Amino acid sequence: MLFSNKGFTCYFTGIFISLFGTGMNFAGVSLYVLGKTHSTVQVSFTVILLTLPRLVVPPFGGVLTDRVDRRYLSIALDLVRAAIVFTAAALAWRRELELWQLYLMVLLVGAGFAIYWSSSLALLQELIPVKQLVSANSAVLIAVQAGMLLAGALVGFIYERAGLAGILAIDGATYVLSAGLFYLLRHGYLSPQRPTTESCAGPPAESERAPISILETMEPYPARGVLRDIEEGLHYLRTQPAVLALGLTYACMMAGVISANVIVVALASDLLHVGARGYGFIEAGWALGAVAGGFAAAKLSRRRPFTVMIASLFVLACGHALFPYAGFLVAAVVLNALFGACRAIVAVLTQSSILAAVPSRLMGRTQSAFAVMATVLQVVMSLLLGWLAQHSSLQIAFLMLGLLYAAAIVAAMRARDLSTAPAKQVPAV
Repeated sequence: MLFSNKGFTCYFTGIFISLFGTGMNFAGVSLYVLGKTHSTVQVSFTVILLTLPRLVVPPFGGVLTDRVDRRYLSIALDLVRAAIVFTAAALAWRRELELWQLYLMVLLVGAGFAIYWSSSLALLQELIPVKQLVSANSAVLIAVQAGMLLAGALVGFIYERAGLAGILAIDGATYVLSAGLFYLLRHGYLSPQRPTTESCAGPPAESERAPISILETMEPYPARGVLRDIEEGLHYLRTQPAVLALGLTYACMMAGVISANVIVVALASDLLHVGARGYGFIEAGWALGAVAGGFAAAKLSRRRPFTVMIASLFVLACGHALFPYAGFLVAAVVLNALFGACRAIVAVLTQSSILAAVPSRLMGRTQSAFAVMATVLQVVMSLLLGWLAQHSSLQIAFLMLGLLYAAAIVAAMRARDLSTAPAKQVPAV
């Protein structure tokens, strides 16, 4: 059983708590900036600051993830982010927090998250046998979205009573708790560069390989130096087009998820006129749907996973184009729940394939490369959506978001076609 693994139980709980705080932080900052500036462009600026570090940090963070114990790295990142957020919470409580200080906090937390997410995904690969990757990814996504669900349900109430200071204090506390759980995850130091036969999960037998694995890979020879390690990671992706296509699918989907916050908060405020509490219900609908999608993903992956993936992306593309015509709060919550379920299914299918196909010693660099791809798309889309919402209309902005998911469909179709090609070995750099 998945949860009979003590390490995974600690991992699952830590991710749930951490993402609850992150969801509170992100929604609280969006509400605060929109209320203070009355500008969707300023809201998009906070989203850009959150994601901008992922253009620079991931290549070096990926090398770090592939060199040091991923558990200790995740703990350190949690504690550093806690210190940053607690400082901003104290300034907000004393009513001394200025916008530039809030933006600096968002930038620094984004830099930490740029390493943390790739490191935590690589850590999952060490904890779980290959045959359980789909179930583990489903459970982790449920933890992420359950945390976001709880945050979305409570953020409006907490923001009205405790303000931004209360939101940030809760976020900082969740990072501390998450660090403690990751510390209990296992004992001792484990290097990612250990021989494959010493893996925590053990080398998978041929019969245990994940059913939706795209490629069988051979690990390249070790490289030396940071730049040499980065070159090795890029060389791996150049020789594995199916993995790259899956990464692009995931990057487009994640860019849509993050950049959508720029216009969803405006949808709640300007079209539906439901305020902070209504925005919280819309976000809670997304998370509730994602939890349901996480439960369904394992069953749906057993047959024709690419068909399920492409169909889910089609719902996201068409649904977001129609989202601003929801008309009232209940319809918006239901639609966002459907979007959350589709996003969960796509995330589980793509990440499970990536984790099954990529060698452990290259996982940090591979995930970091995909983070850079997603960040470029997030920055461009956040700017574009904010500008369209303010200078054109929310309807046009949501249509553009739908086109981004259409691009994800194209990438998923290419991954499907490449999955039938013969597997390639990875030549040494």
